[in-house]
Amino acid sequence: MHKKLFIPGPVEVRAEILNKMATPMIGHRSKDASNLQRDITNKLKRLFYTENQILLSTSSGTGLMEAAVRCCTKERAAIFSIGSFGDRWHEMAVSNGIEADLFKSEPGTVTSPDMVDDALKTGKYDLVAITHNETSTGVMNPLDEISRVMKKYPDVIFCVDAVSSAGGVKIETDKLGIDICITSSQKAFGLPPGLSMCTISERAAEKARYVKNRGYYLDLVLLYDTIKKKDYQYPSTPNLSLMFALNYQLDRIMDEGMENRFERHLAMAEYTRTWAKKNFALFADEKHASVTLTTVDNIRQISVKNLNEELGKRGFAISNGYGSLKEKTFRIAHMGDLTLDEVKDLLFNIDDILSLA
Repeated sequence: MHKKLFIPGPVEVRAEILNKMATPMIGHRSKDASNLQRDITNKLKRLFYTENQILLSTSSGTGLMEAAVRCCTKERAAIFSIGSFGDRWHEMAVSNGIEADLFKSEPGTVTSPDMVDDALKTGKYDLVAITHNETSTGVMNPLDEISRVMKKYPDVIFCVDAVSSAGGVKIETDKLGIDICITSSQKAFGLPPGLSMCTISERAAEKARYVKNRGYYLDLVLLYDTIKKKDYQYPSTPNLSLMFALNYQLDRIMDEGMENRFERHLAMAEYTRTWAKKNFALFADEKHASVTLTTVDNIRQISVKNLNEELGKRGFAISNGYGSLKEKTFRIAHMGDLTLDEVKDLLFNIDDILSLA
């Protein structure tokens, strides 16, 4: 029996999107491939509210996160973490020989604008990396407030991990002054995993030209230049099947209406938070709670493993807590093409299972 996924990724994927991946192959150096990749770029520019170039990568979002910190740090990176995936961004930098410092917040709290300001006042850093939405803790950083600080330091490249928020939350990239905004297919875009996307500003691309040892496959300069010089072609073979699905899904997103999509995600989040507060507690400060998933504080000390086993018998799956938060929390994702009625159905079944325990 298929389990409907309410986990932080991969998410539930509609049958018609999966069917688009069965589209017959085209030559990846053909005019048809250029047209496909151009169409995707133009639609993603609308979704990201940007005039900057879009880059696609046959990788998870981790690939472009690593590319950003490796290609655009010339002096030293300041990496701000609100959970496991911010920590991972720092690990990527260090493993690539990049000089980088990690600024951690307490689990369940945000990166404050003052933290960013205090770091950048030192003049030590030429790149800042921020996690917008942290799926381990269910926290969403205040990008608007952080961006106001970043604008005081125009020579610092501003990178944002929006892997689990873009497509479900409005991110006005250019207005916020984000140089590189990264996401991937298997979260709020409602697609299978294997494709990542980012915006890149001209100044980030130009700065990267002066950074040595950028690698090859994930060299942002190579990707940026090849697209511009070769009519939306990529240096390496792209995942055309996922691109067919992405192009189709972007049309569906535009048909739904981007504001309507963002409102749907917020409605699912608010309903889930209300349920969590009534039955358990929220792990994050509600002021900064994620819109695409809810991390529930397991104050009743139920067995999340047993709950998920019972949910599986009914055709649902949620996620345990991540890392050190395993069994201390559990996570309910509400992103992609899920609807409020589907969320209500899940929570009804959780209530029913717990009442029988």
